Amino acid sequence: MSYLVLAGIELTMLSLLSGIVGTIAVFRQRAFFSVALSHATFPGGVIAALIGANVLLGQAIAGAIFAVLLALLSRVKNQGQGAATGILLVFGFALGALLTSLQKGFTVSVDALLIGSVFGVQKTDLIATLLVLLCAIITVLCYGRQLLYDTFDSPAARAAGYSPLRAEIITTVLVALTTTVALPAIGAILTVSIVIAPAASAILLTRDIRFIAPLAILFGLLGSAAGLFLSVKYGFAAGGTIGLSLAAIFFCAWLWRLIRNKNTLTRRANALS
Repeated sequence: MSYLVLAGIELTMLSLLSGIVGTIAVFRQRAFFSVALSHATFPGGVIAALIGANVLLGQAIAGAIFAVLLALLSRVKNQGQGAATGILLVFGFALGALLTSLQKGFTVSVDALLIGSVFGVQKTDLIATLLVLLCAIITVLCYGRQLLYDTFDSPAARAAGYSPLRAEIITTVLVALTTTVALPAIGAILTVSIVIAPAASAILLTRDIRFIAPLAILFGLLGSAAGLFLSVKYGFAAGGTIGLSLAAIFFCAWLWRLIRNKNTLTRRANALS
């Protein structure tokens, strides 16, 4: 298969993941966690490259360590999860930059780790993404009801016998896996664009939970296709172009919501007068 076909398949699967895992992450307020996780994997990729190991495996291990550290730091008294996430984000990114600067003749492009290489996606990357996609689908089929209950009505979930810890673990693992497999294509910095932006855009346009995931998938596909087209036609950086396309979709959704809310208020004011 050509590099363009491989890139298209990878972005299609990532768009499907954004509809599933991205929606869960946004609803459960784990968007910042996904940003921090993608940055925290940077030193893992650098260390793997230095020792000649698989870069994706190194990033996955770093992501797992980050998730454990976050769970421990979040339990510190008078310190919320947001503070712990921010600290680990800075630590991971700074450590990766330090390791890169200390090693002369670094064989792996730092740009490839930070912003990815959509056209450099390999078949092994496709297999990893497919496995995570299947894992996400099976998990939602088995535990989707529990996640919904715990997200929107935690007391009712506990009353129904659902474990809040299980829901938290499921969310963390799914976000971590999705972020990790997105790294080769999008990189540590831009991963949030493909994972979070489509779902965030969909939530702005509808309150019906049945339509949010399909809309997120559609936006992911549209943004990815637009980014690939512009990159091939004009020679722009693919990762950055895809990120900008997805951001543009988000801002359009935000503007549409503002206009809709303004029109609603106007109609209500006219009705009262």
